[in-house]
Amino acid sequence: MTQSTTLAGAAARPSAPQPAALARWLWAVALLVIVVVGVGGITRLTESGLSITEWRPVSGILPPLNEPDWIRAFEKYKQIPEYREINLGMTLAGFKAIFFWEWLHRILGRLVGMALLVPLAWYAWRRAIPAGYGWRLFALAALVGLQGAIGWWMVASGLEYRTDVSHFRLAAHLLTALFLLAGLVWTARDLGVLARDPAARPARLTGVAAGVVAILFVQLLLGAWVAGLNAGQVANTWPLMNDHLVPEGIDWAGGAWRALTNDPFLLHFLHRWWSWVAAAALLLLARTLARSGGRTEARLLVAVVIVQMSLGILTVVTGVSMWIAVMHQIVGAILVAIAAAALHRQGRGAA
Repeated sequence: MTQSTTLAGAAARPSAPQPAALARWLWAVALLVIVVVGVGGITRLTESGLSITEWRPVSGILPPLNEPDWIRAFEKYKQIPEYREINLGMTLAGFKAIFFWEWLHRILGRLVGMALLVPLAWYAWRRAIPAGYGWRLFALAALVGLQGAIGWWMVASGLEYRTDVSHFRLAAHLLTALFLLAGLVWTARDLGVLARDPAARPARLTGVAAGVVAILFVQLLLGAWVAGLNAGQVANTWPLMNDHLVPEGIDWAGGAWRALTNDPFLLHFLHRWWSWVAAAALLLLARTLARSGGRTEARLLVAVVIVQMSLGILTVVTGVSMWIAVMHQIVGAILVAIAAAALHRQGRGAA
């Protein structure tokens, strides 16, 4: 091997970490996750999630390409309870419409996986990953695979005995996506700080921050259950629910725990009022950040809380207008991203 070949090989695989490039990559993937969450919202609201009755990670990339293929896919959909009990008589054109959203949601999920795995392999080969970050980036990539498995587990719950998917599994699917989003933002912020200061240490999650995360988690869980049970449609007035502060119609017959986890009236009520607890926690966090120099994060946090609360109210009073409900879900994902950035800003001081 000549000296020039050796030098060319060395140039092809630099050993210097590139935290700034890694941070930009993770921000781009985070944006893509928000898009996937939005399309997932459309898929749910159009009742499209059960239109594809098989999980084919590779061959499922392509939709039906001709009329016989479409007919075969439609015949498979006709075998599940949703068609027999809700959509009996649906036309092939109607099936194509719901198929599109589920197919797009799955394609975007695969795209997130590729957007993480391919650059990760490239950066690893180039030895561009800073020390201590390889395991974290690998965990984020593995989380995408877990998310896909949870997605199919969710769909499978509606193929044999139900006319919809389990709201518990839907919550697991959505919350895993939001956890991935928060992890991407937190790691991107760590890498961004490292690019400016090679001696910087990763931010820490403080005790106060853990409390904010717990409060926000409860609200996100309640929101997922409300979505899965179509509980947003049990009342279209605000602040009262059908002229009552505590709504009539809560079924306590199965016990408090069953009502707390399955009753649409109670879950709507809890999601509606716990949002004020979550908003107060986030606004107090914003106030703390503003006083400690994190004014940008504080302002973004205040703005997104106001927008999200407004969209939540509009979703109720419009009887769950689809596009307003979708925006509510998208802004919810943006809120998670901004909250992660704000908590990271607070955690930098602790580090």
